[in-house]
Amino acid sequence: MMLGKSSADLFLVPSALAIMVGYHLLLLHRIIRRPHTTVIGYENHNKLAWVQRMAQTTEPEEAALALSVISDGVSASTTLASLCIALASLIGAWVSSSTPAAVTSGGSGTSDAAAAAKYAWLLACFLASFTCFVQSAGCYVHASFLISALGSDAPVSHLQRAVLRGGSFWAAGLRSLYLATALLVWVVFGPAAMLACSMLTVAVLYLLDCNSVSPHRHQFTPARPIIVAN
Repeated sequence: MMLGKSSADLFLVPSALAIMVGYHLLLLHRIIRRPHTTVIGYENHNKLAWVQRMAQTTEPEEAALALSVISDGVSASTTLASLCIALASLIGAWVSSSTPAAVTSGGSGTSDAAAAAKYAWLLACFLASFTCFVQSAGCYVHASFLISALGSDAPVSHLQRAVLRGGSFWAAGLRSLYLATALLVWVVFGPAAMLACSMLTVAVLYLLDCNSVSPHRHQFTPARPIIVAN
């Protein structure tokens, strides 16, 4: 019975990981080659246009609005980063409290090693998500500094790069959480459930990542002064 369970882990778990990793490699190729067919590429196109528009503004109200948008990104990133580090801490405390019990109960070394590998992979995913969200918050903070200095001779491309990097780290953090969810299903329900969860996740992500809306050609014209007739 133990052999059958071990064989299922050796076959189903790599298959589930291959499905998740393979899909995201394909998505990365589409983002590089055909970005406008993906939601991420479409959003990046609009972000670049938004930064270009904010760089042209001289109104204090619009500058405050831009800082508010960046602040929302910082808040969302820090919230998810706090959630990830809290979950990682809970997993670490759970593993450290359950290990002595497994040793005193005379459990086999193979099962203990397999359980440790599960928790290690799960902990690694949460830590990777935490790192990505922290980097995303850092990029958005840097973008807020650049937005507040738009009157200087700083190139707009620096601000665009900071905003896009913040969004890229945000997307990477979310994808790590999706992988952590599949690994959590593996820990709780077994390898077969993990394979089913991975297939369902990839199917849903494929629908959400596809974009059929043509990118809009943003054209910003300076506002014309209002002439009041006497």
